[in-house]
Parts: sequence; C-alpha cells; structure tokens
Amino acid sequence: MSGNTMTRRAMLAGVAGAAVAMAAPARAAGKQYGPGASDTEIRIGNTCPYSGPASAFSVMGLTHAAYFRMLNEEQGGVNGRKVTFISYDDAYSPPKAVEQTRKLVENDEVLLMFNTFGSPSNTAIQRYLNAKKVPQLFVASGASKFNDPARFPWTMGFQTNTRDEAAIYAQFIRKEKPDAKVAVLYQNDDFGKDYLHGLRDAFGADYQKLVVGEVSYDVADATVDSQVLRLMATGADTLLSFSTPKFGAQTIRKLADLNWKPMHLLCTSASSTSMVLRPAGLENAQGVISATYMMSPDDPAWRDHPDMIAWRAFMAKYMPGADTGNAGHLYSYILAQALQKVLENCGDDLTRENVMRQAASLKDMRVRGLLPGVALNTSPTDYAPVKQMQMIRFRGESWELFGDIISISRG
Repeated sequence: MSGNTMTRRAMLAGVAGAAVAMAAPARAAGKQYGPGASDTEIRIGNTCPYSGPASAFSVMGLTHAAYFRMLNEEQGGVNGRKVTFISYDDAYSPPKAVEQTRKLVENDEVLLMFNTFGSPSNTAIQRYLNAKKVPQLFVASGASKFNDPARFPWTMGFQTNTRDEAAIYAQFIRKEKPDAKVAVLYQNDDFGKDYLHGLRDAFGADYQKLVVGEVSYDVADATVDSQVLRLMATGADTLLSFSTPKFGAQTIRKLADLNWKPMHLLCTSASSTSMVLRPAGLENAQGVISATYMMSPDDPAWRDHPDMIAWRAFMAKYMPGADTGNAGHLYSYILAQALQKVLENCGDDLTRENVMRQAASLKDMRVRGLLPGVALNTSPTDYAPVKQMQMIRFRGESWELFGDIISISRG
C-alpha cells in the first residue's frame, strides 16, 4: 500500500461524516472555542511516517484514525462533537514534518497536534508550535527534552522518558548484579545519548567502575556486528542495548552467533516482539530483559483481562486483519484514550489554552491497556504522564512481568 493511500485513509477514517471545512465556529453562551473546534467538530492534527525508513510505525496513525472513527460512530464523538483526525505522511523526515505541520496548523486549522512520531520530527516542529501556541500533545518520543514546560509550555510527552528508563535499568543492575561489568551499545544521536546520560546520572560515581565499555553505531550503519564484537572483548557480563528495532534484532542475532550470553537489557524502543524478537529468532531472545508500562498483546496473562478483551474487540471491528501481536496498535489505542479524556475534561472550553491546562492536570488517570498500578499524572511543572514501569523478561513466545512496579519520583 502506498504512503499516500495510507495517509488518505488515516485522514478520512477519523472524519466519519464530520465536515472537513467549516465556517467560523459559532460561540454559544458559556462556550469557548479556539481554531479547530466548534459545536459540532474537533479537528486533530498528526504527522506519521507512512513511508520512508520508519514506515513500520505507520500503524500508529492508522490505529488513531480507527479509534476516532469508533469514537464517532459508537459514542457520538467527544461531548457531542465529532472528531476529525487529519494525518499526513512525514516520511520520518524533519523538513517534511515541518511542511506538513504548517499545513495542518495554517490551512486545516487543527486545535492541536497529537502523537507525532519520533524525536527528529518533534524537535523540528517544537519551536514553531510553541511560537504559535499550538498544543504538541503526547509526543511519540521518550526524549527527556519533551518534558520541559518552563521552556516549551505547549509540548508534552507521554511515555517514561529515556533518562528515567535508563535509571530504572541501572537500579535493576545494582540490585541483581551489584558487581556487574556493564557494556553499553547506543545509537550515536540524541536518542541514544539521552539513554547514556541517564545511565551515567543513575550510576553516578560508580559509573567508571561498573561500565567497562561504551560503543556507538550510526543509523546509516549496515550492521552492529563489529560493535558487538568490541563489547564482547571487554569481558562484560551485562549488556545494555539502547537501540532502535533494526539494530536490536541484529544485536540479539549476533550474541547468539558468538555464543556470548551476558545479562541483556533492551530499551523499550527495541523490545517489540513482532519487529525485533521474531526477526532475531525467538530462540535467540530467551531471557532478554526490558521494562514496560503497558500490557503485552501476546502475554497469555492478559488474555482474559477486560482491557484486552475491549482492545481485541476494537481491533476486530475497526482494524480487521491487522497484526494484534504488534504492540504499536495497543500503544496507539492507549494514547487515543488519553486524548479523549483530556478533551472530555475540556468540556465546552475547547481553546488551545484549556487543552494544555487539562493535559497538565491529570490525576491518577487510568486508561485501558496500562499495567495495573500505572496511572497518568501531570502538573504544570511535570509534563511526563507515565512515571511507573515494571520489568519484563522474554520467555517462550512472550514477555513475562516480574518484580514490583517501579515509580519514578520527581521534584
């Protein structure tokens, strides 16, 4: 399927009969509207890599479109207003993301931008959206810079940020293997370096004692085989992989080829069963460790949980034939629910300012698909909704939870 076809599908699926172009919204008594909102409609903007090197993540835009179509058909939208979800292809190109975002803000006049994918694209549009005072809500990136309300009050992340995630792994290593010899493989860009900085902060003065090797790779590299060999030569017994899916799969395969068996921790970005572990060979992925804040679609423990029953019913009706083993669908379902609740909390004040006020005042918000014990919390000084994770280990054909929920405290 072409990127253009998928883009049109994502854009039109959320409309569900709502008018795409409207006259200036009426202002009924007691109601306040900003661009993209009226008595009958809420316009939501998004860019997504429907083509290009990150097109595997196109499931996010498609799932959002399906969710808002369901919301319009089954619940009449949000507070009686149909949701028009307009999603364009950015091809994982920052210049393209800027072009498409400008189109969404200046031509389509969306109320907000929602869950744009990736650190590069979100970085490229962050200053523009903050200058225009347009909410850049629930950014699809774990970069810590998207939790900076003092400098960027219109930008909010969602998942546990990369530095906090690295700190969770450091805490786990200290507990499970206090005398570990740690090797670190990381992507040589903001994504990988953010994890590395988080690890350094968490280990503190013990960093030089615990970490025996750091090796980076570039996204243009064909493989990470030579990097894994160099790390093996350090004598490390613990490996941290701060990588994206392609290189996560390669690392697992290379470890098996070398018969090197360190305790292997994968960051969440490289923990997808469908995109990483299956391509690497499930037999090679046994015992790999990561962390999560959401249920796993392929974990039998959740098969009969009401949240997963509801999610599977949604997928069967609105995304028939889609791979329910791809956690990207569940992630997007969780994010769309969170946005729905923020918009519901806005009531009849659908201004951009109130959207940010409501997003910055989440109190123990639960949505389907989050792990039990995980809830969304924000404040005007803390724009990271997810502050809890739990460790997972791959066994057989699925991830298994172990240990307790780990909470991240912030001042």
